[in-house]
Amino acid sequence: MYEITSLRQSATLGEEVARRLRYMVITGKLAPGTHLVEDKLARDFDISRGPIRDALRRLEGEGLLESRRRGLFVVGLDESDVEELYTLRESLESLALRHSMQRATPQDWESLLRPLEAMRDAADRGAAEDFAAADLEFHSRFYELSGHRRLVSVWEHYRPTFSVLLSVTNHQDSDLHPSAEAHLALLDAVRSGDVEVSLQELSQHLLGAKNRMRDARSKGTG
Repeated sequence: MYEITSLRQSATLGEEVARRLRYMVITGKLAPGTHLVEDKLARDFDISRGPIRDALRRLEGEGLLESRRRGLFVVGLDESDVEELYTLRESLESLALRHSMQRATPQDWESLLRPLEAMRDAADRGAAEDFAAADLEFHSRFYELSGHRRLVSVWEHYRPTFSVLLSVTNHQDSDLHPSAEAHLALLDAVRSGDVEVSLQELSQHLLGAKNRMRDARSKGTG
């Protein structure tokens, strides 16, 4: 059993449990309709019920679990959920892109080169998880540069879900280099200052991700 020595440590445990459960729900390892019981999860994870309760609350807020009379149950993701998530992300990120292109300096765009290089390095190593982390960091910069506080808040709410989706979709690619270069094309469009071209690049980028997620679901891996 982990020793819970502080609220901060408890919160960290809750985040880790949420991360693991989120992955299991999105990939279908926890099937829709599964009843999640705090006591059993606490035994499975060998921790106290506090972090479990925090994790379940997070996932309920993300729409992956739902409360019924007998407790919390897995909702999971069906085809309509995937469609909703990617159309939501395109709406959010298009707004972030518009705002960031109005505000960002050339030096600001340079900050996207670091996650881009991290993606290339991960592609060289065939490290899908590292690629996903760098991918998410790249896209998060548009929200950070937008100067739109509430937009950032909405993105941070859904970011953990998209982190798992990225992990799933990146595992569909035997070669991650084309995806890294697609990010470079998006960055080049943004740096050119052409908003419409940038939005078109973003739309195609997210459409590819959505299609890979659908492929993963059809293969039973997502």
